[in-house]
Amino acid sequence: MKKILLAAVASLALFAVPAFAQAKVKIGISIPSADHGWTGGVVYYSQMAIKDIAAKDKNVEFTLSLADSPQKQVSDVEDLVVKGVNAIVVLAYDSATVTPAIKKAKEKGIYIVSVDRGLTEEVQDVYLAGDNPGLGRVSAEYMGKAMGGKGKMVILEGIPCVINSERVDTFKAIIKTKFPGIEILESQPADWSTQKGLEVMQTFLQKYKQIDAVWAQDDDILKGVLQAYKESGRKDIKLMVGGAGSKEMIKTVMDGSNPMIPVDVTYHPSMVYPAINLAVLGVRGQNLGGFIQQKIPSKIIIASELITKENAKKYYDAASKF
Repeated sequence: MKKILLAAVASLALFAVPAFAQAKVKIGISIPSADHGWTGGVVYYSQMAIKDIAAKDKNVEFTLSLADSPQKQVSDVEDLVVKGVNAIVVLAYDSATVTPAIKKAKEKGIYIVSVDRGLTEEVQDVYLAGDNPGLGRVSAEYMGKAMGGKGKMVILEGIPCVINSERVDTFKAIIKTKFPGIEILESQPADWSTQKGLEVMQTFLQKYKQIDAVWAQDDDILKGVLQAYKESGRKDIKLMVGGAGSKEMIKTVMDGSNPMIPVDVTYHPSMVYPAINLAVLGVRGQNLGGFIQQKIPSKIIIASELITKENAKKYYDAASKF
């Protein structure tokens, strides 16, 4: 995984216009603290990006701020402005709460890169995220075919929000139109939480006597689902699919150690790594080659890819915190 990231960043640097390559810049990074596996990965890859970029460019200074609440993130952003940063990379703890602070930073001329959850107003210079509808689409198409177009499934969703809706709405639409023989028994929020995934799956197992497949949408949720299923002693479920690409689930797929989990789908926290690099390029007035436009593209969507036993090794990062 790290080799893939370094290659991507090298490509960005290769195509960047070098006019201001030596300008000194201060980059602020405001992200949630590691309250679950995925955000732990965001912290890990942020630290990796800081280390890698700083080692190659002594004219970049980074400040990394971790927020354990929406209010703390607002305070962090305000502090970054006071420190005189030239750019802020933000992954919103809560989009509605942090957007006004980011808007004020933008009004002061600070370059903004928004990652993943987005802002309630499009005040950013660049928005970089995974393909949320794509995650739903890739998952639904694989599961529909793997189930032979028939059977009963349950869905465990994330936190009710825009990106969750994009995933779930796309998934349900594809099952309905392409695989009408599959019945979705129920769909409930599990908040991208292992504990909530355990609790919701326990309820599903008590409520439904036959479940053929589970779409957990997220690998943290899937861990809770697996625990609930193991404790139930049942043997009816044949397929479970999570999402995001945690090293635990990628290794499961790679080793073939659990036949119920033959695949995973990417929505990886490493997306923060190129976002930080883009902030450095953007604030220096550099761009990406191949475009007539002189600015970095305002919206970059990273594809959701199916991880299988055949390609899992390419995605596996044993050192990752996620």
